[in-house]
Amino acid sequence: MRRTVGTGFVLMAVASSMVYAGRGLAPESAREPTGFPQLVSVEPLQMCASFSPAAAVPLLAAFQQERGRAVVGRPSQTLERAPLRTIRDSFPTYSAVAVDVANNEIVLQDENLFQIMVYDRMANTPPAARLTEPKRVIGGHETKVEFNCGLYIDPKTGDIYSVNNDTLDTLSIFSRKASGNVHPDRTLHTPHGTYGIAVNEEAQELYLTVQHQNAVVVHRKMAQGEQKPIRVLEGAHVRLADPHGIGIDMKNQLMFVANYGNAKNNKLPGSGTFVPPSINVYPLKAGGDTPPLRVITGPKTQLNWPAHVYVDQQHGEVFVANDGENSILVFRGTDNGDVAPTRALKGAKTQIKNPTGIFVDAVHDELVVANMGNHSATVYSRTADGDSPPVRTIRAAPSGKAALQIGNPGSVAYDTKRDMIIAPN
Repeated sequence: MRRTVGTGFVLMAVASSMVYAGRGLAPESAREPTGFPQLVSVEPLQMCASFSPAAAVPLLAAFQQERGRAVVGRPSQTLERAPLRTIRDSFPTYSAVAVDVANNEIVLQDENLFQIMVYDRMANTPPAARLTEPKRVIGGHETKVEFNCGLYIDPKTGDIYSVNNDTLDTLSIFSRKASGNVHPDRTLHTPHGTYGIAVNEEAQELYLTVQHQNAVVVHRKMAQGEQKPIRVLEGAHVRLADPHGIGIDMKNQLMFVANYGNAKNNKLPGSGTFVPPSINVYPLKAGGDTPPLRVITGPKTQLNWPAHVYVDQQHGEVFVANDGENSILVFRGTDNGDVAPTRALKGAKTQIKNPTGIFVDAVHDELVVANMGNHSATVYSRTADGDSPPVRTIRAAPSGKAALQIGNPGSVAYDTKRDMIIAPN
């Protein structure tokens, strides 16, 4: 085939030579140097079948077919060879938590294995036990649960609202007793990078934070499919920067949003900035480019990667799962600026490690924390402070087993100097 293609190029070169020959050539003695290439002579070549452009199509197909046969003929051992080793966490990793008070159950998001796990509220893993088995598990391809990070339980029906973050861009809603690899009762298409969820039951409105859009989108609670939000909180004056958790205060008609601090205008290349993490407070019905009423931010706050938040309306407090500092911070609902938290639950005895999920059970006066760093959910008295141990622990892995926290790694690199594998999430 290579020769055939080459013949086509030779024929075109000959045709070009013939044109020059038709115009006549100057004798060798009459040629003068020009500084450029010159046609010196025309030599007759043995002619072959004329080249047809139409022939290129079957030739190309034949060439591709030959390449395909070559690939198939290669030894397949390298394609089927098992890896030498695999770095993977085989245990659940809890990213969010909610308590179904009416049915005495704790519901946890497992972002590692893409599951929703339901436990008895009083479940407590003995220190010597390997783990505690859940009552029910929702998971599998049909569930549309993947990189699930946000969770809400309907206080009346027990329906489970599960937010997906990195992939699928779908909010999945299940009935309370759903189990196994089941279809959601309904789904709602969400913006890419949706994280936090809160619901205004009085107005039947659903609030979602969107990391990459730096926005809060509000839907009707029963929205589904491709239905659009009824309003969006977004803009330069809003001062959202990689928003994560969201909590609402129905009593005072307020919305609290936790910001990591990575700000970017996706419509303006090079606009990315880093700002201090914060808790921004807005009117509950805020939309458009509405500035916050108050902002809790600064070194005294101890905020570092604030993930989910919970507003305790009864006691006027805002609880923050402070991932970067392995702590739970509690602020007054009226706080503003660079203020210290009224309580900070942290220390070795607390067993808190990379907390991202949080829920205040007002009925039983308890605080429940989802720890991404050690495969556990820990339960405390609502007023726990300092280095206080949990009153109960739900473990999904052997005691002391650290969570790898590998979440949707986009690439991998090897550091030759430190002999380390680097995987950005």
